[in-house]
Amino acid sequence: MTWSWSADELTRLGGALSERNVCGPELTVRAVGDGHSNLTYLVSDGQRRVIVRRPPPPPIPAGAHDVVREARVVAALADTAVPVPPVLAVFAAGEMLEVPLVVTGYVDGVVITQTTPAPLGTPTVRREIALSAVDTLAELHGVDWRACGLGDFGNPEGFNARHLGRICMLAADADGELPSSFRSVADWLGRYTPQEAGAAIVHNDFRLGNLMIAHDSPGRVLAVLDWELATVGDPLFDLGYFLSSYPQPGEALTPTAKMATAVLEDGYPSREELLARYCERTGTRPANVSWYCALAQFKLAALYEYGRRRAASSSGGDHYFADPGLVSSFLQAAEAMAG
Repeated sequence: MTWSWSADELTRLGGALSERNVCGPELTVRAVGDGHSNLTYLVSDGQRRVIVRRPPPPPIPAGAHDVVREARVVAALADTAVPVPPVLAVFAAGEMLEVPLVVTGYVDGVVITQTTPAPLGTPTVRREIALSAVDTLAELHGVDWRACGLGDFGNPEGFNARHLGRICMLAADADGELPSSFRSVADWLGRYTPQEAGAAIVHNDFRLGNLMIAHDSPGRVLAVLDWELATVGDPLFDLGYFLSSYPQPGEALTPTAKMATAVLEDGYPSREELLARYCERTGTRPANVSWYCALAQFKLAALYEYGRRRAASSSGGDHYFADPGLVSSFLQAAEAMAG
């Protein structure tokens, strides 16, 4: 997204962070990440580094890009086995910018996308990276969300049907009608919507690209990033999303899968192995994982369709989403997952 810090805004941020003994007051700032969601910046005073996140410029879909909600769940997980960066400061809308800001600690690791960098690029370590990822997901779903202060964070009852309904609303036009290309998958998902498998903290975007991996062997997960969509709901949605974003040889690559082609390298386990590992770690045997995988791809199609309409509108938007082929790739993947 197009947005940059003004000199005055950076000065005010430096003063506020210096008062909190976080870093500053003189700061440099650099955008990190792909810029298609919350905007993320590496901020430094030359000695200390922190991460600052803010929502993209408006308009924003209802319930999306809530960095304050994101900070709440990250802070709640601080004393659990789930690795997260420390929350250092939260600024409400109007306090620093017209939108809220969240400041977290900087985690020195690597995010794996198209390739696995040295010294992690060996078959043994690649396998450990993937197993650490699925183990971390199992740890997340084992957290007592009520005990860590998230008893009011979501409504797990009826999560699957409600989530599907919200996804359809996002893709629908001004008259509430789904595009014709969405209807067959939407009908299948609606017809076979399962009862929730349980209630857990759901990251809602758990994939390799949102994990910070240690530089050193065995490539363990140092931090789970980007919690803006987190809620309490059916843990199998996270599992389906993780598996469906994890490409396999011979499959057509969606935009999300293109950000994880490293897993096609020698050593990374298959989806089937990761599913078996999750079941082993959680003591579960889900029978309808394909529904959750299809839902994940359908959700991404809806999000990209929303982004496509924004990019085509007079109000502008992120032109990354302008290509309708991106939406089609997710719908085709959803159909394949649904069988």
